[in-house]
Amino acid sequence: MASFEDTRSSHAKAWEERVSAHEIEARSNPWRKRLKEFSRNKLLFTGSILGVFIVGLGLIGPLFIGSDYGQQALRDAHLTPFSEGYLLGTDQYGRDLLVRLCIGIRVSLFVAAAVTSMALVVGMALGMCGGFLGGSIDRVIRSVTDFVWGFPLILVAVLLAGGLGQGLFPVILAVGIVNVAAITRVVRGEVVVLRSKEFVEAARACGVPNFRIMWRHLMPNVMAPALVLASYYVAVAIIAEAGLSFIGLGAQPPLPSLGKMVADGRGFLRINHWESTVPGIAIALLVLSVSLIGDGLRDVFDPQLRHEAKGVEKE
Repeated sequence: MASFEDTRSSHAKAWEERVSAHEIEARSNPWRKRLKEFSRNKLLFTGSILGVFIVGLGLIGPLFIGSDYGQQALRDAHLTPFSEGYLLGTDQYGRDLLVRLCIGIRVSLFVAAAVTSMALVVGMALGMCGGFLGGSIDRVIRSVTDFVWGFPLILVAVLLAGGLGQGLFPVILAVGIVNVAAITRVVRGEVVVLRSKEFVEAARACGVPNFRIMWRHLMPNVMAPALVLASYYVAVAIIAEAGLSFIGLGAQPPLPSLGKMVADGRGFLRINHWESTVPGIAIALLVLSVSLIGDGLRDVFDPQLRHEAKGVEKE
């Protein structure tokens, strides 16, 4: 008959084997562990669900509705939502607001994706080069980013619109330049701290080229804060595009934009306020979803913040 000590040791051994098996599985499949962290984060989960709905509405909504966003029907002008044949009503020209809303969301997503891609690629490259190489390269990059950062976004957009003409390209370029400066400053600060770490010094001692150190060792460490900041600037890009289109510098007719739809409906608020309310709600939901995703990514990628939150819950 087995003694109590033998039974306890066998249970302890089984528990250690189970824990080690879980550790091996987590190390062998880090994406599964990261996916669990994503699913457990309420902010990230809520923002992702809301974002998927809005993105789906903008990308595949017009395919199911099957209506032309520029088709006019003056006798159906200023219809309220849930009117016959028009789920969200019509504008002053009798155009379907639902179709125009879907295309407007698509335009906002396109601008946000283009601006964020530009900011991440250029900003990370400049930030890593300036922070790691230092010297005159760092001074030039810092001077340029400080110069760009000192100009208001609307002024940069007006100057580019005056030189390049109205449309989405000047908006993407203006917002992208300002966002590049922001990403560059953050990435440079992270690289300045990392370049004195032991793993970077060891790579240098082994004769690893600078480009390979930046690509293999520094980029994975600065990717998380860059992505968190980029998620915030997605919301900034959406708001900036809507604001610039509102004053006529963004998307030009007949292409609908959420900001342009708000501007077109402001003269008919007493007749049918939904012409401005519907695109305004869409802008708010877009920004809300992106902000929730950004906060969730910050909680997941910042271990110190996550540990502090757990400590507050325990207290």
